[in-house]
Amino acid sequence: MDLLELFFIALGSAVVAYYAVKLLLFSRMFFPQLCFPLSKTFFTSVGEWAVVTGASEGIGRAYAFALAERGMNVVIMSRTKETLDQVAKEIGETTGQIVKVMVTDFINPNIFSELKDQLKDLNIGVLVNNVGVLPSFIPCKFLESEELDKTITDVINCNVKTMAKMCKMILPGMENRGKGVILNISSGIASIPFPLYTLYAASKVFVERFSQGLQAEYSDKGITIQTVAPFGVSTRMAGYQQINIVTLSPEDFVKNSLQYLRAGDKTNGSVCHIFLGWLLQSIPLRVLYTECVLHSLQDYVKKKTAQTASRAALENGRNT
Repeated sequence: MDLLELFFIALGSAVVAYYAVKLLLFSRMFFPQLCFPLSKTFFTSVGEWAVVTGASEGIGRAYAFALAERGMNVVIMSRTKETLDQVAKEIGETTGQIVKVMVTDFINPNIFSELKDQLKDLNIGVLVNNVGVLPSFIPCKFLESEELDKTITDVINCNVKTMAKMCKMILPGMENRGKGVILNISSGIASIPFPLYTLYAASKVFVERFSQGLQAEYSDKGITIQTVAPFGVSTRMAGYQQINIVTLSPEDFVKNSLQYLRAGDKTNGSVCHIFLGWLLQSIPLRVLYTECVLHSLQDYVKKKTAQTASRAALENGRNT
């Protein structure tokens, strides 16, 4: 057996071993409670309070409930006081935990000093940076966005600046105590450069890279910083799509995603969404970027939007 033959045998063995390890690591995602266990007191052990932005509905509301159910007091933030008050009442009555309401519009860049004053005396163990804006639910090209200058500013202020500012505000306390959890909510579509959602997807890429950098900087301080990148979740931002194996309810998604808290610096939050992330990255971009595919995406979202509006109108008719 000559050296060249030995080289190819060794190379083939290395490739097989590499993919065997990757398969083994992926298989852990099917058993999160076994492979990434959390104690029942984990969340209360990192701090007394959780702060959740964009908590009046959807994923943010679900995180606020889930963390309160795990024994944490909760600060919920959004711009609609009436809705926040209702959420606070429901959480308090359901869990018995204390809920503080902070009404704020994260599109406004000058709110953070006031928030800092209100949060400074709290022992904050968990921060969920959930608030975000989608420029347009119906996908469109960048230059076709309505009020483009305002849209650019709003997306940067809400999706990018708010996350960085909230981390700047709360991370020092976690570092001093040597414990804490920060969950930054991204999106599955940030897995690739995503046309027709270009600005939104790009803002969520920032969320991922920022979070991964912070985790590398502060993991030795006992702090967990993780990007959570869901695909389909039935929220207002997603047009309240029907719940199925791909599109989860906010409550089910949050329940699943918390099981992956120790699974690394990024998770898609559920086995199905993890598979969708792999699939999206496996499809050649030149296929995804064809005019046919992009038009099909637009038509699909428009159709789903019309179906949702029709169902809502029907339900309203039944309730009147």
